[in-house]
Amino acid sequence: MNRNRRRWLVSGLAGIAGMGMWQLRRFWPHDGLANPCLGPLPADLARHPLVLQAWQGLDPQRVWDAHVHFFTSAEAGHVDGANWPHWASEMQASIIANAACTDPAAPDFVDAYLGRLLALLGDLPPGYKAMLLALDVHRDERGEAVPALTHFSVTNNACAAAAQRAPDRFEWIASIHPYRPDALDELVRVKALGARAIKWIPSAQGIDPASPRCDAFYAALADARLPLLTHTGQERATPGDDELGNPLRLRRALDRGVRIIAAHCATMGQDRDLDAGPDGPMVDSFTLFERLMDEPRYEKLLVGDLAAIPQFGRTGAALKRILERGAIDGDWRRRLLHGSDYPLPGLLPLYSPSDLAAQGMLDPAAVEPLIAIRRHNPLLFDFVFKRSLRLDGKRLADDVFHTRDFFV
Repeated sequence: MNRNRRRWLVSGLAGIAGMGMWQLRRFWPHDGLANPCLGPLPADLARHPLVLQAWQGLDPQRVWDAHVHFFTSAEAGHVDGANWPHWASEMQASIIANAACTDPAAPDFVDAYLGRLLALLGDLPPGYKAMLLALDVHRDERGEAVPALTHFSVTNNACAAAAQRAPDRFEWIASIHPYRPDALDELVRVKALGARAIKWIPSAQGIDPASPRCDAFYAALADARLPLLTHTGQERATPGDDELGNPLRLRRALDRGVRIIAAHCATMGQDRDLDAGPDGPMVDSFTLFERLMDEPRYEKLLVGDLAAIPQFGRTGAALKRILERGAIDGDWRRRLLHGSDYPLPGLLPLYSPSDLAAQGMLDPAAVEPLIAIRRHNPLLFDFVFKRSLRLDGKRLADDVFHTRDFFV
């Protein structure tokens, strides 16, 4: 790899993960840079005590990965007016393709992407499913598509068709921009097609969850009993307006009876404390998420998913609180959902088991087996990693991983 390409690759990774170069240097020699995309999991790793312990207490039929990205192409658009140059989009495509062990230029990209994902799922017990995510385009106030502001998108039809290829392994989550004129009709249609939820990335799609324009859609969502999986906190994989990911902007949906899955538990970035007024102070996004979770009126409505939470840049105090409150005796044990954020676990520099061991949240003896598992199967790595996290001897409750119960 030449010097310029290495510099661009590292810059792309840093932008996606939201971390500085000093953080990369902390563990680059240990984990490497590129996903080696090794073959099937060797028998010794498949039967490793860490893997066997991860399944203890769980019914694989009830374990669904609630946050798995699906792409119809590795290509991403250059967003006009955003600080996202073309070379960064091209580099991001290469990075994501490597994480998913696919060729970004392959004419059969979808087949390769789903084929690799199914191969990874083959190392997990029957019944374990991946929930594939659609993503609607960026839209303006009239609900019209804005290609120049759309970084990437996946249609509901494409996502539904992908899930139907392997219904024993896939479920799917639709995406509907609430401003589009046919939003309510599309909600009826995707539910009939088997969608289990609706997915938003507000910053990337131009959705203000606190806008009255969403009210009709919220009413229909609540009536349909379909949850809304929406990004919270800072978004680094797509350009957009991060203010729209403020957890407090979800009050409008919650107050209208919508079940909300706050993606990533808002574990990255800061947002304005809108409860203190429009000029309120900037505070950690996780603090605002935790505040919402503590409001009794939202107890039956608001949950968080664990997609990317062991990722470098998200660990620390927020992860410790998640482990504390998500333990078997914690008050969040039934309010957290397992999700991998696949293919991101395949981006080696984004995760550092050794760093979490140094923080006291992972047994140091687990570091090497986890790294070995990841080189063969990032999906299994993510699951075993989260099952292996500990705080004061306590791990996340089994209920956190029985995610199927939330969707059916």
